[in-house]
Amino acid sequence: MMATITIDDKRLEFQPPLTILEAAKKLGVKIPTLCHNDHLHPYGGCRVCLVEVTATGRGRLLPACATPAEDGMVVASASERVQGARRFIVELLLSRAPESEELKVIARGLGVDPDGELDAVADYLLKRAPRREATKCILCALCVRACAQVPGRHALSLSKRGIERKAMSPFGKVAESCIGCGSCAYVCPTKTITVEAAT
Repeated sequence: MMATITIDDKRLEFQPPLTILEAAKKLGVKIPTLCHNDHLHPYGGCRVCLVEVTATGRGRLLPACATPAEDGMVVASASERVQGARRFIVELLLSRAPESEELKVIARGLGVDPDGELDAVADYLLKRAPRREATKCILCALCVRACAQVPGRHALSLSKRGIERKAMSPFGKVAESCIGCGSCAYVCPTKTITVEAAT
């Protein structure tokens, strides 16, 4: 049974299942993403792909990559509310990974100066929170999901909470289940993970 969705006044007739992000791609509507990969199950972790789904009155902000497209759905991909939410999220991500070039590109596309002043919350996290090790990791969990879903090895997981959260192998040691396939490095959007050739 066919369904229809409208994104930024563009109408698409589609056969479910389909996510809002997939529908947007079919319509040529660009939505930024960081934690999405076409070959992995949707996660919706980074929230950079937020869109506004309206019914009557004020809509809901939902991640396009993980939200199923439904018949009659009306979506705004670049409303003022959406852009504001994305800027806030990117600033929070920059407070964690200020050296990530890939994140800086998305930030500039949203009108955020990655080398300038961040908003109050992001500024607090960056300057007053306990010092962390330098990282480009934005906790998108692509590496964790790729390891679990492609080779099925589960050699990585997200560990700890809050600003101490990180993707790592069990107990921080080389995982016996790791086969060195490089899936984690291949999907990493910020190139935090690299593969070194054995010598």
